[in-house]
Amino acid sequence: MQSIRTSALALIAAFTLITSDAAAQGLTTRAAAPADVESLDGIIAAFYDIVSHDAGEPVDWARDSTLYLADLRFRIAQPTAEGMRVRILEHGRFAELFGDATQAFYEREIHRVTHRFGPIAQVWSTYEWRTTPDGPVGGRGINAIDLYFDGTRWWIGSATWTAETPSNPIPAEYLP
Repeated sequence: MQSIRTSALALIAAFTLITSDAAAQGLTTRAAAPADVESLDGIIAAFYDIVSHDAGEPVDWARDSTLYLADLRFRIAQPTAEGMRVRILEHGRFAELFGDATQAFYEREIHRVTHRFGPIAQVWSTYEWRTTPDGPVGGRGINAIDLYFDGTRWWIGSATWTAETPSNPIPAEYLP
């Protein structure tokens, strides 16, 4: 009887350590679509697919949240009169500020540079956006996306972006 109790306590302790470790890493138990997170190509495709929508079509923020570590931060580098400013937002605040579905928005990747070492990757993804699927390009920029592979799936840990401007053109190595 003592042996069964000791084994049960050992299993409970092991489970607690495993789940505590996952929580400490910022991992969650949210269910993601396997195609969205099983490869770098899949998670980057989902990153763009989710924010692209017709006017009146809401962004699927629940699906979007499955791509990210729990403590994700978005960083937007924006020019100001004083120079560059970095705006830092957590996922919920980003959704509040940029979740206006009244205007159509289509963003797509046009070039990618990936650096990977073991379970970590840094993706520089050049994008362009439009207000109609085949309309004129409204702007371009680069998303710098930090990713982590936990052995089962990819997670986005952070995303930083800046738009192209006349004084900040996209370098040739980041264009198709």
